[in-house]
Amino acid sequence: MWKNVLFYLVSGMIVEGLISDPADGTLEVVLRTIMAFSTVGVILLVQKKWYYYNQLYTAIFVCENFIMTLATATEGLYHLMIVKHIDRAEEVSIGLGIVLVLWYIVIISYIFRQLLEFKMSSSLLMAFSYFVLTYGIPMLFMDI
Repeated sequence: MWKNVLFYLVSGMIVEGLISDPADGTLEVVLRTIMAFSTVGVILLVQKKWYYYNQLYTAIFVCENFIMTLATATEGLYHLMIVKHIDRAEEVSIGLGIVLVLWYIVIISYIFRQLLEFKMSSSLLMAFSYFVLTYGIPMLFMDI
C-alpha cells in the first residue's frame, strides 16, 4: 500500500508541477492524499467494514496510479503538440483529460460495487462524491 502512495505522490507532483507551480502542485497532491485516506476511512466506518481498509485503499490507489500515469503521458503529449505547433493541442489535451476523469470515476465505481457490494447507482454516486472530495476540496483550498 505504501509503495502505491509513494508512486502516487511522485507522479502527482510531476503532473501538478507541469500544470502549475511545483510548490502549489506538491501541496495539492499531499492534500488529495490526506482527503483520500480520510474519505476511504469515513466510507468504511459508515459501512462498518473497516477490515477492508487496506484492500480498498490499495485498489483505489492502483487505479489512481494508472490514471496518473496516463495523465503524465497526456501532459507529455500536450507539450509535444505545442512544440510541433499543432492547432488543436489544447482541445485534444482537454478531451483526453475528460476521458481520464470519466474512466477514473467508472473504475472507482466498480471498486465500490465489488468490494462494498453497492448497487450500480450508489457506486457511481459514491465514486463521483469521492472524486469531488479528493480532487475538488484540495483544489478549492489552493484557490483560497
